[in-house]
Amino acid sequence: MQLIDIGVNLTHPSLARERDAVLARAHAAGVCQLVLTGTSLEESEKALAFCQELDDSHLRLFSTAGVHPHDASQWSVDSARQLRTLLSEPQVRAVGECGLDFNRDFSPRPAQEKALEEQLALAVELQMPVFLHERDASERLVAILREFRDRLPAAVVHCFTGEKNALYAYLDLDLHIGITGWICDERRGTHLHPLVRDIPQGRLMLESDAPYLLPRSLRPKPKSGHNEPAFLTEVLREVALHRGESEEALAAHSTTSARAFFGLPELAQA
Repeated sequence: MQLIDIGVNLTHPSLARERDAVLARAHAAGVCQLVLTGTSLEESEKALAFCQELDDSHLRLFSTAGVHPHDASQWSVDSARQLRTLLSEPQVRAVGECGLDFNRDFSPRPAQEKALEEQLALAVELQMPVFLHERDASERLVAILREFRDRLPAAVVHCFTGEKNALYAYLDLDLHIGITGWICDERRGTHLHPLVRDIPQGRLMLESDAPYLLPRSLRPKPKSGHNEPAFLTEVLREVALHRGESEEALAAHSTTSARAFFGLPELAQA
């Protein structure tokens, strides 16, 4: 099986300090391509540098570039200029991580909305897909996206953790849905068990969000306590279980979806 991890924070210190080993374990587990998440201009530059340094033309590492809602208060005209430059690089395949976070509100909500709208406008101009973050803001996110959706090639709600109404609203906008190890959490993720059945083939993608969201169902657990892309197989297992399909079938269609969404090249079977 080939898997694609559409969201990994490889620039996080817990992964960056052993990045070669992390990538080796991922590839050994069948995670054949990874999309590194850019959460700020600085982290987006680091993610791009990792792709350029580590990939060595093997067509396995790609990245996103954007400004997370937590950092939206720092958005400026110069931010847009820097982001445009990053998005011109061939390894960068999506705008984001951008969106709305009304749970922590690290940036004022008007600033979050402005930064999101300007990044969506940039995605429209460049005809690039969008990698979205949303917490406690689904209604407002849907309202903003509705103004852009017809002009965007594609958008994914990364690390979906919401309820049925939010999922259906996103699917009505023809968005993709990213599922993480949150679904493996017996304390807060069980509501996702019936919902993943409702995500059509062609709209479902898998992600680790490493080093965060270590699947709680994983056995044995790593001594570090950190998640990594190799553990995407546990997300695959859990999602396949609750969709009532084989792991092989889920791997095939989620990988096909991810490859089409990010415009990733086909890889030869090992």
